[in-house]
Amino acid sequence: MIFPSMCVVTLMVAPLATPVPVPLPGVSPLTPPPTEEPADPVAPVDHLRPAIDRGLAALALMQVDDGSFGVGRYDHHAGVSALAALAFMADGNLPDRGRYAPQIRRAIDFLLSHVQPSGLLAADTTHGPMYGHGFGTLLLAEIYGSSHRDEDVHAALVRAVDLIVRTQNKEGGWRYQPVPADADVSVTICQVMALRSARHAGIAVPVETIDRAVAYVRQCQNPDGGFRYMLRDGPAAWPRTAAGVATLYYAGIYEDEAIERGLNWLTKNADPTSSSARQSHWYYGHYYGVQAMHQAGGARWSHWWSGTRSTLLARQSTDGAWIDPHVGPAYGTAMALITLQLPEGLLPILQR
Repeated sequence: MIFPSMCVVTLMVAPLATPVPVPLPGVSPLTPPPTEEPADPVAPVDHLRPAIDRGLAALALMQVDDGSFGVGRYDHHAGVSALAALAFMADGNLPDRGRYAPQIRRAIDFLLSHVQPSGLLAADTTHGPMYGHGFGTLLLAEIYGSSHRDEDVHAALVRAVDLIVRTQNKEGGWRYQPVPADADVSVTICQVMALRSARHAGIAVPVETIDRAVAYVRQCQNPDGGFRYMLRDGPAAWPRTAAGVATLYYAGIYEDEAIERGLNWLTKNADPTSSSARQSHWYYGHYYGVQAMHQAGGARWSHWWSGTRSTLLARQSTDGAWIDPHVGPAYGTAMALITLQLPEGLLPILQR
């Protein structure tokens, strides 16, 4: 599953008012994108409502008794469970509001019941737990930032952020395990996205952590604009290129040569309407691809979104689910739903 100089940093909770941005040298996690960005050329997703409603209903049926989601190797998985809850939140549901509020509450309870002594969010620590930790931290941050100021959520979120900060490796990235060893782009984006959301929720995130993550991701870009998996030489692939570009956006960089080259590579090599697009990590690639293009806006976004939604709709099963052959239906369905609902802007982290 693609779903990772250490110093211990004590994290503080900012007042409930919006935290004051901390300027970074060239990077500002809270700086909004340029205000001159033209209006979104894509209409709302009303025409997708039937497919989304069927997907949400199918996903709700996949939740098991302990509140988790996932099957097989990924049963009771923190990451899959967090993504499922985020899919319900992308529809406007919250723990105390909406048709799928019970599913969100149970998923949160599942995560909170599996906070490890280190702060790691994981029910199973054997299968690349930093993927699940990143998605789990993102969920808690989105929940806490939505004014759901639950003390247990806050406590787990602070510890989860602290673990991310402490396990960043010397290159500036993260890998599968919560130790500062090697790193890869696909796990790194999960942590950067979680940190961005946590900072929006008022949790302090060290400037140096973001700066080092940006430096690492930049070094993973090949001369042709695509992103390789790790620092060592390797080919570019569209899922990790989408993740690389998204990382820069979530770090607060909105105009940059690295972003332009990455977007150009995606446009040339990963058109969502092409049947030649790499099938492994397909939902992951579309999840980050649509986020990167949404931030880019304009004609790039319009074309990418049109192709992505058509491709996803064609893959929906008759029961409303989307099946990922490697991770399972809960993962595929959650990823597809988050992607299809992105233009609604109901998840703060996905807003332009």
